[in-house]
Amino acid sequence: MSTTVITLNKGRGAHLARLLEGLARGTPPEACIIVEIGGDDAPLPDLPFPVERVPFPRDGLPLAAARNAGRRAARTDTLVFLDVDCIPSRGLVAGLSRAVAERDGLICCEIGYLPAGAVQDGWQEAELDRLGHPHPARAFPPPGLVAPAPQPGLFWSLAFAVRAATYDRIGGFDESFSGYGAEDTDLAFRADKAGVPILFLGGPRAYHQHHGSYDPPLQHFRDIVANAARFQARHGFWPMDGWLDGFARLDLIAADRSNGIEVYRDPTPVEMAAARLPDARPF
Repeated sequence: MSTTVITLNKGRGAHLARLLEGLARGTPPEACIIVEIGGDDAPLPDLPFPVERVPFPRDGLPLAAARNAGRRAARTDTLVFLDVDCIPSRGLVAGLSRAVAERDGLICCEIGYLPAGAVQDGWQEAELDRLGHPHPARAFPPPGLVAPAPQPGLFWSLAFAVRAATYDRIGGFDESFSGYGAEDTDLAFRADKAGVPILFLGGPRAYHQHHGSYDPPLQHFRDIVANAARFQARHGFWPMDGWLDGFARLDLIAADRSNGIEVYRDPTPVEMAAARLPDARPF
């Protein structure tokens, strides 16, 4: 099966360069689509596969719409979505492509979260493998095996593969989820309802490059609140409940969500600064 890698970029040129370098070290895909949110025309290195840059001049971080734009640009029967912060291991694209050929589903690979400063020029995969921390809530099968995820909520959009026809049958990401938050969980639950399983592939990994983050993610406060309400109306329960609880502890929203989310105010600059995580935390 022919494979296109799709990634989104918004001001992460250094991370993008390492993603492309990782792709070049392994079995190259038939194509790579870079959806440039807000525009970026920085030159790219010479690569052993064709690259198409899709301009996507939007404000904010419209993840659902940008991923769908990447899918529309793809011409292959297999899609591999990689977050721009991910460096693919040498065998990742080939492993995900093989798994998709054998099993129809949304197939996720394991992520190794890297600490700050872990990736330098001349990086070696063995060192990334040593430093990458697995996510504590997701257990993957032994190398080469594919296993069902315990529940659809464990799907992640950082690194996954799917048949293009299956993506289209599910309807892709729902663009009514605006900006950041819950769009990938919604995709997983719609897929599960349509009989498309969420699967975990053991073996090849992607390595998540460190970047600044917030806990809770106050920089996406309005997006998360709106998308959580949309998700709850469709699926009957609240997603991102840990983040919503964090907002409630800061008195940004009401703690009681039995009748929806009541927003009191937006976060202040002081609260934003306090929520920013130290660089030592890998995820």
